[in-house]
Order: sequence, then structure tokens, then C-alpha cells
Amino acid sequence: MPSPFLGETPTSTALVTEKLNLKTRLAYGFGELAGALPTSASAFLLLYFLTRVAGLNPTLAGGAMLFGKVWDAFSDPLVGWLSDRTRSPLGRRYPWMLGAAIPLGVCCILQWVTPPTNNQWALFAYYSTVSVLAYAAFSSVMVPFSALAAELTQGYNERITLISFKSTFSIGGSIFALFVAQIIFERIANPRRAYVLLGIIIGLLVVLAVGVCVLGTYWRYRTIRIHHPQIAVATSQSLVNQIRIVTSNRPFRQVIGLYLFSWTGVQISAVILPYFVVDWMGLPEPHFIRMALTVQGTAVASMFGWNWIGRKTGKRAIYFMGVPLAIGAQLGLFLLQPGQTELMYAIGMVAGLGIATVYLVPWSMLPDVVDFDELTSGQRREGIFYGFVVFLQKIGIALAIFLTGKILDWAGLITTGAGDTMVIQQPDSALWAIRLIMGFLPILSLAGGLIFAYYYPITREVHAEILLKLKQLTPSHH
Repeated sequence: MPSPFLGETPTSTALVTEKLNLKTRLAYGFGELAGALPTSASAFLLLYFLTRVAGLNPTLAGGAMLFGKVWDAFSDPLVGWLSDRTRSPLGRRYPWMLGAAIPLGVCCILQWVTPPTNNQWALFAYYSTVSVLAYAAFSSVMVPFSALAAELTQGYNERITLISFKSTFSIGGSIFALFVAQIIFERIANPRRAYVLLGIIIGLLVVLAVGVCVLGTYWRYRTIRIHHPQIAVATSQSLVNQIRIVTSNRPFRQVIGLYLFSWTGVQISAVILPYFVVDWMGLPEPHFIRMALTVQGTAVASMFGWNWIGRKTGKRAIYFMGVPLAIGAQLGLFLLQPGQTELMYAIGMVAGLGIATVYLVPWSMLPDVVDFDELTSGQRREGIFYGFVVFLQKIGIALAIFLTGKILDWAGLITTGAGDTMVIQQPDSALWAIRLIMGFLPILSLAGGLIFAYYYPITREVHAEILLKLKQLTPSHH
């Protein structure tokens, strides 16, 4: 029957391309570690590190993170646009990834260095500066890397599979970073040295991940480029015009909303988790890393199961299955009482099942949106699409983190001196604030993602129509 989205249904189904082999999937997935390792360490540990080790006031700590993330958010569409315009023998994405890999690795170390000063504004200036440099390098690696997914794949199911590898390595990288952190913290008593060592390990692995990704995917990229040369054509339109065009794309607006609300909810949970486990539950610090490992471990274990279900039912369907589990888990954590340690870990497993779909679905939708844009415009501009969606996501997360720090400050959270990580008794106002941030802020955010997912229009059948129409276009269209 006719599609309400594209019109009359063609008789064929999809473009035929070379099969995406296991080597390419693994190499692309391994490249995700360049983003997953520093992101996981920052999400779970950075605010805690700034307040408990560096000794920053919660508002200034949140402000330093906000400053870097706002810069990062604005740099994402810029890097995406510039990579779309890049012309080189290596294509549009690889030069950016290779050029920024080492700077990103260095910044991963500097982020965890504690300057020899107790001056609040000096600390704020240092961490704000490092944050800007780190996020500039991060954007230069990860925006082109993310856009590469649309250049390595063509089919609907092929993209679910590739993104399931990306998501598995994303969660796996998060688990590995937390596991390494736990080992380091158990063996090194000085927290300043422990965090620097963590940064060194992450920095080295970031550079390795980029190298493996480039070496392992370039052959696939060249093969696809031969059959579909339009993927290597650099766009010449201005940044402002590109942003105007992408924001007029209705499916893209739905993905923006879904991604923004989903990830904001997940990141709020990650940021507040150490305070929740240590200050509300009254458990030793290693427990918050174990709790994070429980959530992330369950997510990675369920990823390929969600992939299988998604290939049968569709991307939107598994999002509607998974996110309610995450919402229920956040409510359970809000109701949790000190002493219910086993129940806390059980709820963490439920949260992991739901969060797996937040990793998987938005990124597997974006390449389909790029195909739709190519059908309507005749251009391939993966970079600006990926850059813009991450831009909005990071703006939301930056504001959420700043708001979290501000709420904790308003509630009277007690911080410790630099390097002093002793257990302290928080006032009731701070404990209530921690519970509310853990429970209701993520619930509201995840619920917003469900609304946008409901209106997302590109189903498996619609995407098949898009690919067939692209195949039927004359070469002059490109």
C-alpha cells in the first residue's frame, strides 16, 4: 500500500551492497572506545573528582564542566560541516580522526591533574581551559567517526548491526574504564596519583582505538566509495545554510528530540550516582563503581538481544520496550532505602536493560535520516547531521550537569578539602536533593524521549523506499 511518508510504494526493496564483514564491524566498534573511555570516566567520576579531590565548590565544578561542554556543543556542528567539506586522498573523515587522536589522548591526562593551589578561581580557570581543549579534540575525532557509519553501510538491518557493535564497544568501554578505575583506587591510596594514572591509561587507549578503527575500516570505505561515489563528494554550502536545511528535515527533528532527552536522563543518573551510593546509601566508594559496572554490564550483555529483536520489529519498537524499564528503575532508586544493597544492584540490572536501547536506537536512526536528506537534496552531509545532533545533546547535558551541581550547592552539600576523601555526613536537605536528582529528573527526561520516538516516521519499509528511489535517480542528481 502507499506510504504516507513518501508516496507510492516502489516494487523493489533496497540497494544491493557488499556485505559488511566482521572485521569492519569490530574495527568500527573498537573506534568507539576513543569516545567511550573518556566519556565514561567523566560522566561517573569528574564532578565527584572536582568536588572531593580537587576541592572545588559544587557550583564552580558544575560551571567548569558547563563551560567545556557548551564549547564542545558549538564545535560539533562546526567540525561536522568542515569534515563534510574536506577533500583528501583519505576521504572526508579519516584526516580529522588521525589529526586529533594524540591531542585528545594528552587532554585525557590533563583533565585529572590537580594543580598545586587551593584558590577556587585558579582551579576553575584550569579545569575550564582543559575542558575546552579536551572537547575540541574530542569533537574532531568523534563527530567524523560517528558520521563514518553512514558511509560504511547502506541497508536498514546492516545499520542496526553496525550500531549494535558500536554500542557494545561503547558500553564495554564504559565498563572497562570503571573496572580500571576500581583496580587503581584499590591499590593507590593517594587519590591525586590514582586519577592521573587513570588518565594516562585512557589517553593511550584513545590513540590506539583511533588507529585500529582507521586501519580496519578504510578498505570497506574505499569499496563503498567505488559503488557510491557521492559519499565522498564534499559539500560547498555555508554552515548557516546547512543548519537551516538539516533542521527542516522532519525525521531529523524527531531524532534530535529522542537523543537529547534520552541521553540527558542517562547522564544525570551517571553524574549523581557516586553521591547517591556513598552519601544516601552509606556505602564505601568502591560500591558506586560496582553499581555502575552492574548497569553497564547488563546493558552490554543485552545489546545483541536487542539487536535481534530490532531486526524483527524495528528500531522504534525496541526503544518503546527498553525505556520504560529504565524509567521504572529510576523510580525504584528514588524509593530505595539505606541497607537495601542487594535490591540496589537488582534495580541496576533493570536499568541496564533499558539503557541498552538508548545506546542503540538513536545512532541507528541517524544514517536513515541522512539517506532521506540525500533523496530530497542530492547531497551527502553526514557530518553536519551528526555534529548538530550531538551539539543539542551536549547543550542539554551541560545544562543538566550545571543544574545538578547548583542544586547540590543550594541543598548544602558538604565538600572535602583537596585530596581528602573521607566519608562525611550530609545534611538532610542534601540527601533529599540527591534522591530527587537520581529519581525524577531522569524520569522526566526519558519520558520526553518516548514522545519524540512515537512520531519518528522512518520505518523499515519507508527506508527501503528511500533506498530504491536513490538507486533510480540519474547520476546528474548527485
